[in-house]
Amino acid sequence: MPELTVSQIVFLTCVVLFTLVSAFSDLRTRKIPNKITVPMCLAGLVYQISFFRLEGLWSALLGFAAGFGILFVLWMVGSAGGGDVKLMGALGPWLGGMLTLKVLFCSFIFVVLGTFGIVIWSAFSSGIGKTKSRYLKAGVASETVNDRKKRRVMAFAAPVALATWLMLAVEFLSQH
Repeated sequence: MPELTVSQIVFLTCVVLFTLVSAFSDLRTRKIPNKITVPMCLAGLVYQISFFRLEGLWSALLGFAAGFGILFVLWMVGSAGGGDVKLMGALGPWLGGMLTLKVLFCSFIFVVLGTFGIVIWSAFSSGIGKTKSRYLKAGVASETVNDRKKRRVMAFAAPVALATWLMLAVEFLSQH
């Protein structure tokens, strides 16, 4: 097994711990706190500049723009939560633009598959009527933010964590 460089050790440690903590928090409370996303975003900028100088800065900015930007648009149309936007905004500087896009794409696939599985399981275990009333909107005007949170089928941070780990494994294996 090839030895890891200092930058790879720092990168893997920070990204794996961040995604693990974010997924746990999102699954448990349906929130990803600012106290972990903001420092992680800033640490990603420092990491990129420290190890890769100006090229790292551009990579971090592209990663932030890709992660935060895409999820921000989804948040604006009501398809993502604010924590999801912050999660990808914090992860983007670490991953850079292209890897962030790969993680997002893979995450969306995991979300679709996971949501499909959860809804099918719910339909079989609770019945179609209960599943419909649990996951479909009652009415646009009457739905509160809290109602929308309860209606969400799955937390986004878990698919992001799985997608990140998968993409890192693929990247690492393709380099060695």
